[in-house]
Amino acid sequence: MTDAAERIGGIQTVIKPILGSERTLRYRNKAQLPVGKAKDGAVQMGFYAFHSHRIIDCADCALQPAQFADVMRMTRAFLAVSDNDIYDEATGKGRLRHLYIRYGEVTDELMVCYVVNGNGLKQEDVLVKMLREGLPNLKTVIINSNREKTNVILGRKNRVIYGSGTISDVLCGLTFRISPFSFWQVNRAQAERLYEQARAYAALTGSETLLDLYCGTGTIGLTMAKNCKTLIGVEIVADAVHDAEQNAAVNTICNACFMCADAPQAAAQLEQEGIRPDVVVLDPPRKGCGEALVKTIAKMAPKRVVYVSCDPATLARDLRFFADAGYQTQEITPVDMFPRTAHVESVALVVKQ
Repeated sequence: MTDAAERIGGIQTVIKPILGSERTLRYRNKAQLPVGKAKDGAVQMGFYAFHSHRIIDCADCALQPAQFADVMRMTRAFLAVSDNDIYDEATGKGRLRHLYIRYGEVTDELMVCYVVNGNGLKQEDVLVKMLREGLPNLKTVIINSNREKTNVILGRKNRVIYGSGTISDVLCGLTFRISPFSFWQVNRAQAERLYEQARAYAALTGSETLLDLYCGTGTIGLTMAKNCKTLIGVEIVADAVHDAEQNAAVNTICNACFMCADAPQAAAQLEQEGIRPDVVVLDPPRKGCGEALVKTIAKMAPKRVVYVSCDPATLARDLRFFADAGYQTQEITPVDMFPRTAHVESVALVVKQ
């Protein structure tokens, strides 16, 4: 982080010690497992080899809950007794593409989602029966349709074949509804530490307007809602906005509203409407915010910007843009969200000069 800040961003700031993870195994609450066939016709299910789409078969991953291995085993058993073929990336033919699993750590609720090249699987009733018998905490089973020849895992259409279509979990004392499309940090315990640090940097007193850009299902903003006067969340994914609104309702949070829009577009619109946030929270994708959005935020003149980033390089670049716009990076705290990997998330405090 220090190297990126100085070499890419050209800035010097305080880099706090990394917030390490107490748990380094079984911490992930999500798995996206490609399904394929070996040359001998055996089902393969696991992970892509580095920089390839060659599937490495895996019965269990030590970073995932042990019950994910049970789901994989049951899926293999179902494929052995049903007439469902496996998707072939080369030809675009075949049915089952991915197994997608999500888990609510606090609620102990399990979601199993099958990504298929079509409308569904054959003998779905048999599949549900097998899963229900073997997984007492199973909350929902979903079929996701993805007919596109693409690297994107999920298609746009979900069909629920068992349960409610969602699970829930608890973060920073709030309950959140999680759908297949919902953004939810894969390491819940470390997400709490990350969000607590973000809330500390926001330094809200109860009178501020808080703008949460790239808000997803509202997790960061909603955990700060009780400390501000008004929360405005912005997210481009309509399903995520719906989830954010539901999450606000479930937690009886009445001072929050959400916009379905691209972050730069929404920021420009709010700036034109004369809405002046006191604090802006940013949690962009890996590509970062970019100079245009930084300039728009600077026009709104918030006192503080709290920037959550999953990529030190794009964070450093954007912090340079903020510096050019009259904002100083006071401090950065890295958080180990992904133990046993090289990845790190960071939260930066940026203050108007």
